[in-house]
Amino acid sequence: MTDHVLSGSGRTGPFSWYGPLSKNEKRTFWSCKIGYALDGMDTQMLSFVIPTLIATWGISKGDAGMIGTCTLLASAAGGWIAGILSDRIGRVLTLQLTVLWFAFFTFLCGLAQNYEQLLVARTLMGFGFGGEWTAGAVLIGEVIRSQDRGKAVGMVQAGWALGWGLTALLYAGLFSFLPPEEAWRALFMIGLVPALFVLVIRRLVKESDTFEQACIERKAKPEKDSRWAFFEIFAPRMLSTTLRASLLTTGALGGYYAITTWLPTYLKTERGLSVLGTGGYLAMVIVGSYIGYVTSALLTDAIGRKKNFILFAVGSMAIVLAYTQLPIDNTWMLWLGFPLGFFASGIFAGMGAFLTELFPTRMRGSGQGFCYNAGRSIAALFPLLIGALSETLPIGTGIGIFAAGAYGVVILAALSLPETRGRQLES
Repeated sequence: MTDHVLSGSGRTGPFSWYGPLSKNEKRTFWSCKIGYALDGMDTQMLSFVIPTLIATWGISKGDAGMIGTCTLLASAAGGWIAGILSDRIGRVLTLQLTVLWFAFFTFLCGLAQNYEQLLVARTLMGFGFGGEWTAGAVLIGEVIRSQDRGKAVGMVQAGWALGWGLTALLYAGLFSFLPPEEAWRALFMIGLVPALFVLVIRRLVKESDTFEQACIERKAKPEKDSRWAFFEIFAPRMLSTTLRASLLTTGALGGYYAITTWLPTYLKTERGLSVLGTGGYLAMVIVGSYIGYVTSALLTDAIGRKKNFILFAVGSMAIVLAYTQLPIDNTWMLWLGFPLGFFASGIFAGMGAFLTELFPTRMRGSGQGFCYNAGRSIAALFPLLIGALSETLPIGTGIGIFAAGAYGVVILAALSLPETRGRQLES
């Protein structure tokens, strides 16, 4: 671990931690942040082109939803596999492979000639999308010193909102100058650009000292072969941590999916609000998301991982209650987009650092990859269950039940897990 770079005695301000970072730490930070932004850019493209695909190909909303679900499930598998790979072949190489993977298959989405081809290409893209998060989060978590790990990893995750915003701008530009049937293909083809970023990673980013030291020790003691590291996360001494961490991610992701999947439908169909489809509302949500990520990143080191999760879980509960229970008009809905993005996205800023600190180096990728993506797999069922429940209850009630339950799980899991703020990483 590169804790050899000490804090300056006179450092003040929320971003003063960045200046003392070593050259390698800064390169790793920006490589992971840009990589995650490009991941977000490619991943968010589908949500923008679904209306065009429905109009152009005549697919149903159910067909469109199937693409999203398959992408989500594939990303869970990809994140899991990438975690295992990062313990075997290294964090940096795994990061390169996952970026190349999601960029290539995003490009192929633009060449799809029918629904089936798009479904396959987008599903395969999901493997890389999930894998990049795992590899990048483990790498940046190991490279940055313990007292600033939460801030750095959270700032990296804030790159998702930047990628989302970039997709919105590309969408607006392409659909202004090209016919819709060509614009959606061009948008996906631009998704190949992240592949060029791999050249930057190969040239500028080196493996973490923590992982390299673990490799040296593994060679000295061949019986500690990392091929068994994945199974170690289920060993008696680690099983409780693995299960509780998986519950934490299930709650955070389940609440997020419940809100983002069904809330727009509820507000449009039952509340008759039109602002949901406007650029202004989307901008409020994206800006709120980025500021939520940054704020959460700073707080997770300031008040601790557990308190930060609880704070953002309570905030997310409150915003769901406001959306589903209060009589709000289009103007209020526009402004509520900011706290929606702030709390629902910000809760994830502390996730990478926390999962990094819960597992030893030789099983860190496996543990982080499994816990986050086991949560993603289970949470992927929430939109389906809310839809089923809406057959007998108002959809607003279903959203409230599942979102409140999900964030309640976050609070309980956070209370049960150890506080890891400041924990030193050892090989």
